[in-house]
Amino acid sequence: MRTFFNRQVYAFFLLNVFFICTISSQQIESEIDQLVSSEYPNNEPGVSILVAKDGKPIYRKAFGMANLELNVPSIPENVYEIGSITKQFTAVAILMLQEQGKLSVDDDITKFIPDYPTQGNTITVHHLLNHTSGIKSYTAMESFINEARTDMTPIELIDVFKNEPMDFKTGEKFLYNNSGYILLGHIIEVVTGDTYENFIEKNIFEKLGMTSSYYGSNGELIKNRASGYKQDNNGYTNSDYLSMTLPYAAGSLMSTIDDLLKWQNAIRDNKIISSESLEKAINGSKLNSGEDIPYGYGWSKGNVQGSPGYAHGGGIFGYTTNGLYLKDEDFYIIGLTNCSCKNIGALTQKIAAVAIGKPYPNLKDTINLKEEQLKQWVGAYEFDEGVIRHITFKDGSLNSLREDANPQSFKLYPFSENRFLFEDVSIEYNFRKNAEGENEVIFVNSGKESIGKLIDKEPPVQKVAIALSSDILSTYIGTYELQPNFIIEVTVDGNQIFAQATGQPKFEIFPDSDDHFFVKVVPAQITFNKSEDGSIQSLTLHQGGQNMPAKKVD
Repeated sequence: MRTFFNRQVYAFFLLNVFFICTISSQQIESEIDQLVSSEYPNNEPGVSILVAKDGKPIYRKAFGMANLELNVPSIPENVYEIGSITKQFTAVAILMLQEQGKLSVDDDITKFIPDYPTQGNTITVHHLLNHTSGIKSYTAMESFINEARTDMTPIELIDVFKNEPMDFKTGEKFLYNNSGYILLGHIIEVVTGDTYENFIEKNIFEKLGMTSSYYGSNGELIKNRASGYKQDNNGYTNSDYLSMTLPYAAGSLMSTIDDLLKWQNAIRDNKIISSESLEKAINGSKLNSGEDIPYGYGWSKGNVQGSPGYAHGGGIFGYTTNGLYLKDEDFYIIGLTNCSCKNIGALTQKIAAVAIGKPYPNLKDTINLKEEQLKQWVGAYEFDEGVIRHITFKDGSLNSLREDANPQSFKLYPFSENRFLFEDVSIEYNFRKNAEGENEVIFVNSGKESIGKLIDKEPPVQKVAIALSSDILSTYIGTYELQPNFIIEVTVDGNQIFAQATGQPKFEIFPDSDDHFFVKVVPAQITFNKSEDGSIQSLTLHQGGQNMPAKKVD
């Protein structure tokens, strides 16, 4: 009788565990459904999402349309251009060749390209892999924008940028660079005597059973290919044509969420490179100064709600993509979309937070605080590397303003007396008193923390927008091509003017002169450049210390 009773209790316990797990998985599925469907409605370009736990899918769905003109709904099996996620495959190919003894990441690139003009720098394969070479990125060159439809060989591509001035001395800085991965693709061909396309297909796609992955082609018939779109002031249109010879080893691959799970599992399980090679690829790098940078070889190190992992995204004509892996929880989240119009990276990060049970807060859960509770945190806070952020009080709310060339104020939302979030809920402040009773704050951005100490300094004066007529604003309407996989769309609605970059939300821009505008939501500025007859021929995006030209193409 006792044994029978114990078995009954055990069976009841198992039943309850199953019930609780089922409720939990159903809740996670519902939360992810809500997140994705709000971004990708049924009548717009779509997305395929996969969430895997311990290497197996626990969520696999598609939303929106794979083809708007033919009214074809998206399905999980859709094939997308994956853009710069290609860089993972290129980096792994280099590491495979290193493990075979055919090259070393410490090799000078002139070992493989003897006539490459290094301009007095020692540039190694390592510098190409982690974007510290200083070589000019060909996709940022204004002269190259007109070549988007032109087929080129790898050598012809290299000729485009090889004689350009270096952006900085090799190893001194990190600057994301597509030229480096063009050179890596060519090095793979030199070492193997085969094409980059063939090497990837034979040594990775075929080996891992990635039967729906391809080197990109505009002419080949590809089953379940999702059509690429862009968005302008009139709605969605077909994406512009891009010769797939141009992204090459930096961005020309195509795949599905299922195949990319096979890829991630193979990386995790060391099926194609060793654990030592993987650690080098995912754990970031160092500059000449010894300063750490988060980018390794084809992956960028980060975390979601404190859970560490690594990720990479992609943006190319008509497509945006992002894949991230959380190592401790063994969760992989991949999102592939067929429009260069929305922020899939932010969405996959929110999905990851839900999957691991650490969802980001919702602004509807903010609380009300008294004025004295808010004002206690007002002041200037200095962070690492001299970054200063000012906390101000205005119109009943705390606001954050960072000192830079374009200081703009962002409203903070209280979740407790000490904790305040930005509208982008992945960024927050946690205020506290130190041992001396002085204010300090922990600034958290996508899980990364930095501490700010209170200093005595007045906040900078913010830019003031002027009024321009709709007639003047309308002269700036158009499509501006910053690089082959990055477009800025400028639109006007009444007396407001907006800019939308590939894969990003639409932002209002504000004039402080007839041809100069600033952005309030990010530290960036735009100058419109006129020809001699007064027509607009290009714009220049000023951001992160760079002045990036974008030719008007439409």
